[in-house]
Amino acid sequence: MTAATTASPTSTAPTPGQVWTRARGVLAVVLILVVAGITFAAVRSGTNYGQLDPRSADPKGSRAVAELLKARGISVTVATTLDEATAATSPDTTLLVAGPNLLTRSQQLSLDEAASASAGRTLLIAPGPGATARLAPGVLAEPQHAVSALAPSCELPAARRAGTADLGGTRYATQDPAAVTCYPSAGLPSLVVLPTGTSGDTVILGSPDFLHNERLDKQGNASLALQLLGSRPHLVWYLPSLTDPSATVDDNAPGDGNEEQSEGGARDDAADGSSFLDLVPSGWLWGTLQLALAAVLAAVWRARRLGPLVTEQLPVAIRASESAEGRSLLYRKANSRDRAADALRAATRTRLAPLAGVPARDAHTPDVLLTAVSARITAPDRDLNTLLFGTAPTTDAALVLLADQLDALEREVRTS
Repeated sequence: MTAATTASPTSTAPTPGQVWTRARGVLAVVLILVVAGITFAAVRSGTNYGQLDPRSADPKGSRAVAELLKARGISVTVATTLDEATAATSPDTTLLVAGPNLLTRSQQLSLDEAASASAGRTLLIAPGPGATARLAPGVLAEPQHAVSALAPSCELPAARRAGTADLGGTRYATQDPAAVTCYPSAGLPSLVVLPTGTSGDTVILGSPDFLHNERLDKQGNASLALQLLGSRPHLVWYLPSLTDPSATVDDNAPGDGNEEQSEGGARDDAADGSSFLDLVPSGWLWGTLQLALAAVLAAVWRARRLGPLVTEQLPVAIRASESAEGRSLLYRKANSRDRAADALRAATRTRLAPLAGVPARDAHTPDVLLTAVSARITAPDRDLNTLLFGTAPTTDAALVLLADQLDALEREVRTS
């Protein structure tokens, strides 16, 4: 009895151990980067402040102007809630509202009431249409314009002494004859001073750029900032927070005469033109960029096609006849008689060249190959040029005939 044995096919799929070996390096690098990023964020979480923060030394922070004010004897207090801001207002206080668009409608009305009663100075940084209507009645916010170095073009003493400053951004229009308008951009002012009461006023600024650390030493930015913020002995720097308990007050409470929802502040923030990236601290942006760069480097490191190709031993051997048959079937399915004929002729010329004493580099040169082959056949009048370098057959039968003629020619040259 004869035992028949069959060979089981060899699987080319990587085993779990191979997958782990290939991936553990990348996973280790990613894990190290994640741990380093979390550690870095945790270490800096207590000192990383946002834009226009008097405690921030970042390019978009305002620590420089705060330090200059302190050097002049001006006390600077940071407030993060509405109660802190309104409680600190007085005739000797300047209240700077860094984000009026983040306030809800009820917060804006409460702030306006407290500021009007204080007889002090209130600075509004780039308020949008809704915030302007509630915090500076009689002033309309217009579409934004580019921030650039602008001349004061007004009689305001602080502006005339400061001269050119980086302003622009949101522009404003007012019909109040007592209002002072400065730094026009495309015909509309980007700084408006609106008197309130007997000695108080509201200053509306279209852009916070001149208060940033990176711009304070340019133009007359420092002079303008010190004069506007240092006109009173005390400065309250109000940074609105979304976690402020007063932000949860229902804006549709009975008696307010308005059905607008509390998300009005969010709409004003959108009108202000601030994007999501503007609200992300710069440290997080740099961290994301570093992680992306590390991922690219890891991908390049693990790439498989950067080095020379390595011959891989196939699990099975395929007979040449099967490969030729499979390739011919593909040519037939694609109706590619021209490619099949070119392949047959090129292979025949390659094999004929050494038989006829022609160098391999001239195997596909008609003048050299045809002369050498003609000398080795018995019928020199045969049209070898058409046979070896002719056009593609138009039918399958002609292609088969071409293959037979090429085989016959090769046998004749081989036996000559």
